[in-house]
Amino acid sequence: MSDLAVIVVSWNTRELLLSCLETLERVLAEGEPLAAEICVVDNGSRDGSADAVRERFPTVCLIELAENRGYAAGNNAALARVGGDSILLLNTDVRITRAALDRCLAALRDDPAVGAAGPELQHPDGRPQNTIHPFPGLATELVPARLREALLPARFPSKRRRYEQPIDVEALRGAALFVRRAAVDAIGPLCEDYFFFLEETDWCWRLRRGGWRVRLVPGAPVVHLLGASSKRRHPAATRIEYHRSLYRFLREHRGHAVALAVAVLRAARLLGSVLLLAAPAAASAPARARLVERFQVLLWHLRGCPAGAGLAALDGGPRTREASPAPEAGKQEARANASAKGCA
Repeated sequence: MSDLAVIVVSWNTRELLLSCLETLERVLAEGEPLAAEICVVDNGSRDGSADAVRERFPTVCLIELAENRGYAAGNNAALARVGGDSILLLNTDVRITRAALDRCLAALRDDPAVGAAGPELQHPDGRPQNTIHPFPGLATELVPARLREALLPARFPSKRRRYEQPIDVEALRGAALFVRRAAVDAIGPLCEDYFFFLEETDWCWRLRRGGWRVRLVPGAPVVHLLGASSKRRHPAATRIEYHRSLYRFLREHRGHAVALAVAVLRAARLLGSVLLLAAPAAASAPARARLVERFQVLLWHLRGCPAGAGLAALDGGPRTREASPAPEAGKQEARANASAKGCA
């Protein structure tokens, strides 16, 4: 078994993917030898990504899916195939470094209770990104982040602080997420009910519930080209997909009442944003673009958050199913299906 298995899921991000793999192979060749395998999952791309990987990286394991099954399902397809005592889920728009790789692997190696570890993320210009976040809930919607972090710094770590040592956190961003194979075996794969966004947050919730620690590893940040693979190309669909995942997480872990309350709050904020942008949109193209984006997301809320929208509906991808109470006769089958998809 290898020391590390790296999984990269891609959907129509050919150039980002190739650059990511070039960086990854160079980093793995640096420093002390590391037994590693790389697995690319092509999520039904139509831009020649799979052919380019076969041509330029013939030793990389390539899994080709016929359709875009979502980020969680793509990773799960690879998780079922790769070995590795440790696994790195790596976005195509992340440029990993050897220092970050070594530090995160050491965090897993040195403490058997750590189930997941992640490096700090930063923008290309060096500005820090939100690498860590609390589990979503009503409190995180009502209380501003800066106030939470000021009042309860131990409970709400902040990207604005510099940490000298690794710290335990509730959830890590999944752009570069190291997980222990034993932890994956214990809690199961990613939940495929999340098409995109918050699947790693749900995973962190299940890790912590299972007694594993989730740890931020500072000191070796990696560059994340934030949003290059989805948000810039499909802004409204990306926002809709995020909200869909958010409400799914809240229903599952906070209850339907909290999910409904948060949806109402967010719809009200979207309405306010649309009204505020109406005037400047008449004279500004960027303001018009933001107005259109927010109006589309608001309209999705007003329509009852239907399944036929968001990233799942683009390019022939399968549509996500909205959560609904299973009939009594079907609950056992529903639980079995959820367990198979990592949602139990």
